[in-house]
Amino acid sequence: MAFQNLKKTLLTIFKWILICVLIGVLSGSASAFFLLSLEWVTQFRIQHDWLIWLLPLGGLLVGFSYHYWGESVVKGNNLLLEEYETPKKVIPFKMAPLVLLGTLLTHLFGGSAGREGTAVQMGGAIADQFTKLFNLDNTERRVLIILGISAGFASVFGTPLAGAIFALEVLYFSQINIKSILLSFLVAYAAYFTVEFWQVKHTHYNIPVVPEISLTTLCYVILIGLLSGFAALLFSRSTHFWGSLFSKNIKYPPLRPFIGGIVLSIVLAGFGLTKFSGLGVPVIVDSFTNANPWYDFLLKILFTGFTLGAGFKGGEVTPLFFVGATLGSALSLVIPLPIAFLAGLGFVAVFSGATHTPIACTIMGMELFGVQPGLFIAIACLIAYFSSGSVGIYKSQIIKGAKYKLYQRLQRKELENL
Repeated sequence: MAFQNLKKTLLTIFKWILICVLIGVLSGSASAFFLLSLEWVTQFRIQHDWLIWLLPLGGLLVGFSYHYWGESVVKGNNLLLEEYETPKKVIPFKMAPLVLLGTLLTHLFGGSAGREGTAVQMGGAIADQFTKLFNLDNTERRVLIILGISAGFASVFGTPLAGAIFALEVLYFSQINIKSILLSFLVAYAAYFTVEFWQVKHTHYNIPVVPEISLTTLCYVILIGLLSGFAALLFSRSTHFWGSLFSKNIKYPPLRPFIGGIVLSIVLAGFGLTKFSGLGVPVIVDSFTNANPWYDFLLKILFTGFTLGAGFKGGEVTPLFFVGATLGSALSLVIPLPIAFLAGLGFVAVFSGATHTPIACTIMGMELFGVQPGLFIAIACLIAYFSSGSVGIYKSQIIKGAKYKLYQRLQRKELENL
């Protein structure tokens, strides 16, 4: 009997290790292909700036592809969160190629969007296919979705620790056990090393000077956290506002990105604002050494919210990095702290506020910038998390814990004062 139990346990361990390796390799390879393709279309657009005038055509192609072939996966990241909370049916594999194509078209023609959503959706779609292959139940399906999110995030940003924790935290550790935690880390590193194997490079950022810990510095860091939280709130509300506006006023879905593309191409090209197209990585890198205009972060919020709300595809996280880094960079004109330090804090704090994931964002900050600014990063991320409102970029995300209790208490006080 004991031998049979041991055999069963060993087979289960082997099964999940095999699943993690397969998901990590497949998701990592998909992310590597995506990152190389994204770099190519971005450089091609930069060399042929007239392409932005074809953004409406790109929007029409994205709109048609999802309307006629991708209606079941159009929710994107929210579908992953919904299937985790209430498992219904396996996520169709077509989510992966559709979001890949949609994101590349968005970036080729100059839409303002990110990349994490694409990698996470590809990872989630790939991972969920193992449900039938290994005959897994709903509890085990939840583990697969965690693994898909972890693999996608870790591989696209080159941050395996943050990727593993993000997958757990974005679900608020709901129905998560020690097995899920260990497997999330395993698949994150498998995906990360797969991208390394394909020799795909990630952008590197640096905070060369970290100020000493003092009461003044801590007060400034708290201020950065608050402003980052407000920027995250504005970003989330902007994206939801434009999405709601387009869906209410344009009933035929393919026309939404087409009309949105017309507006974007006229504004971005007509007013010389093409630096807000695409990911905006060059602007992010520059913000660590040169102060940005105070309005850059606001324009990125506007253009990204409009792009995604209109129905173009991509992610929100890299634009959030843009918003946070340029906000911190601009504040260097009035806050007497190193510009790279302020840009770095904003970089991760705005992300923390918009996704309700302060732990993952703190870990990401230390993976990207080193351990030395870790305390300041943690404070900024925590303050941004609490000050960013109750709704983040993912509508289907379940918000619980201390933040949920805080906002419930604030709402009760407001009702009592009526």
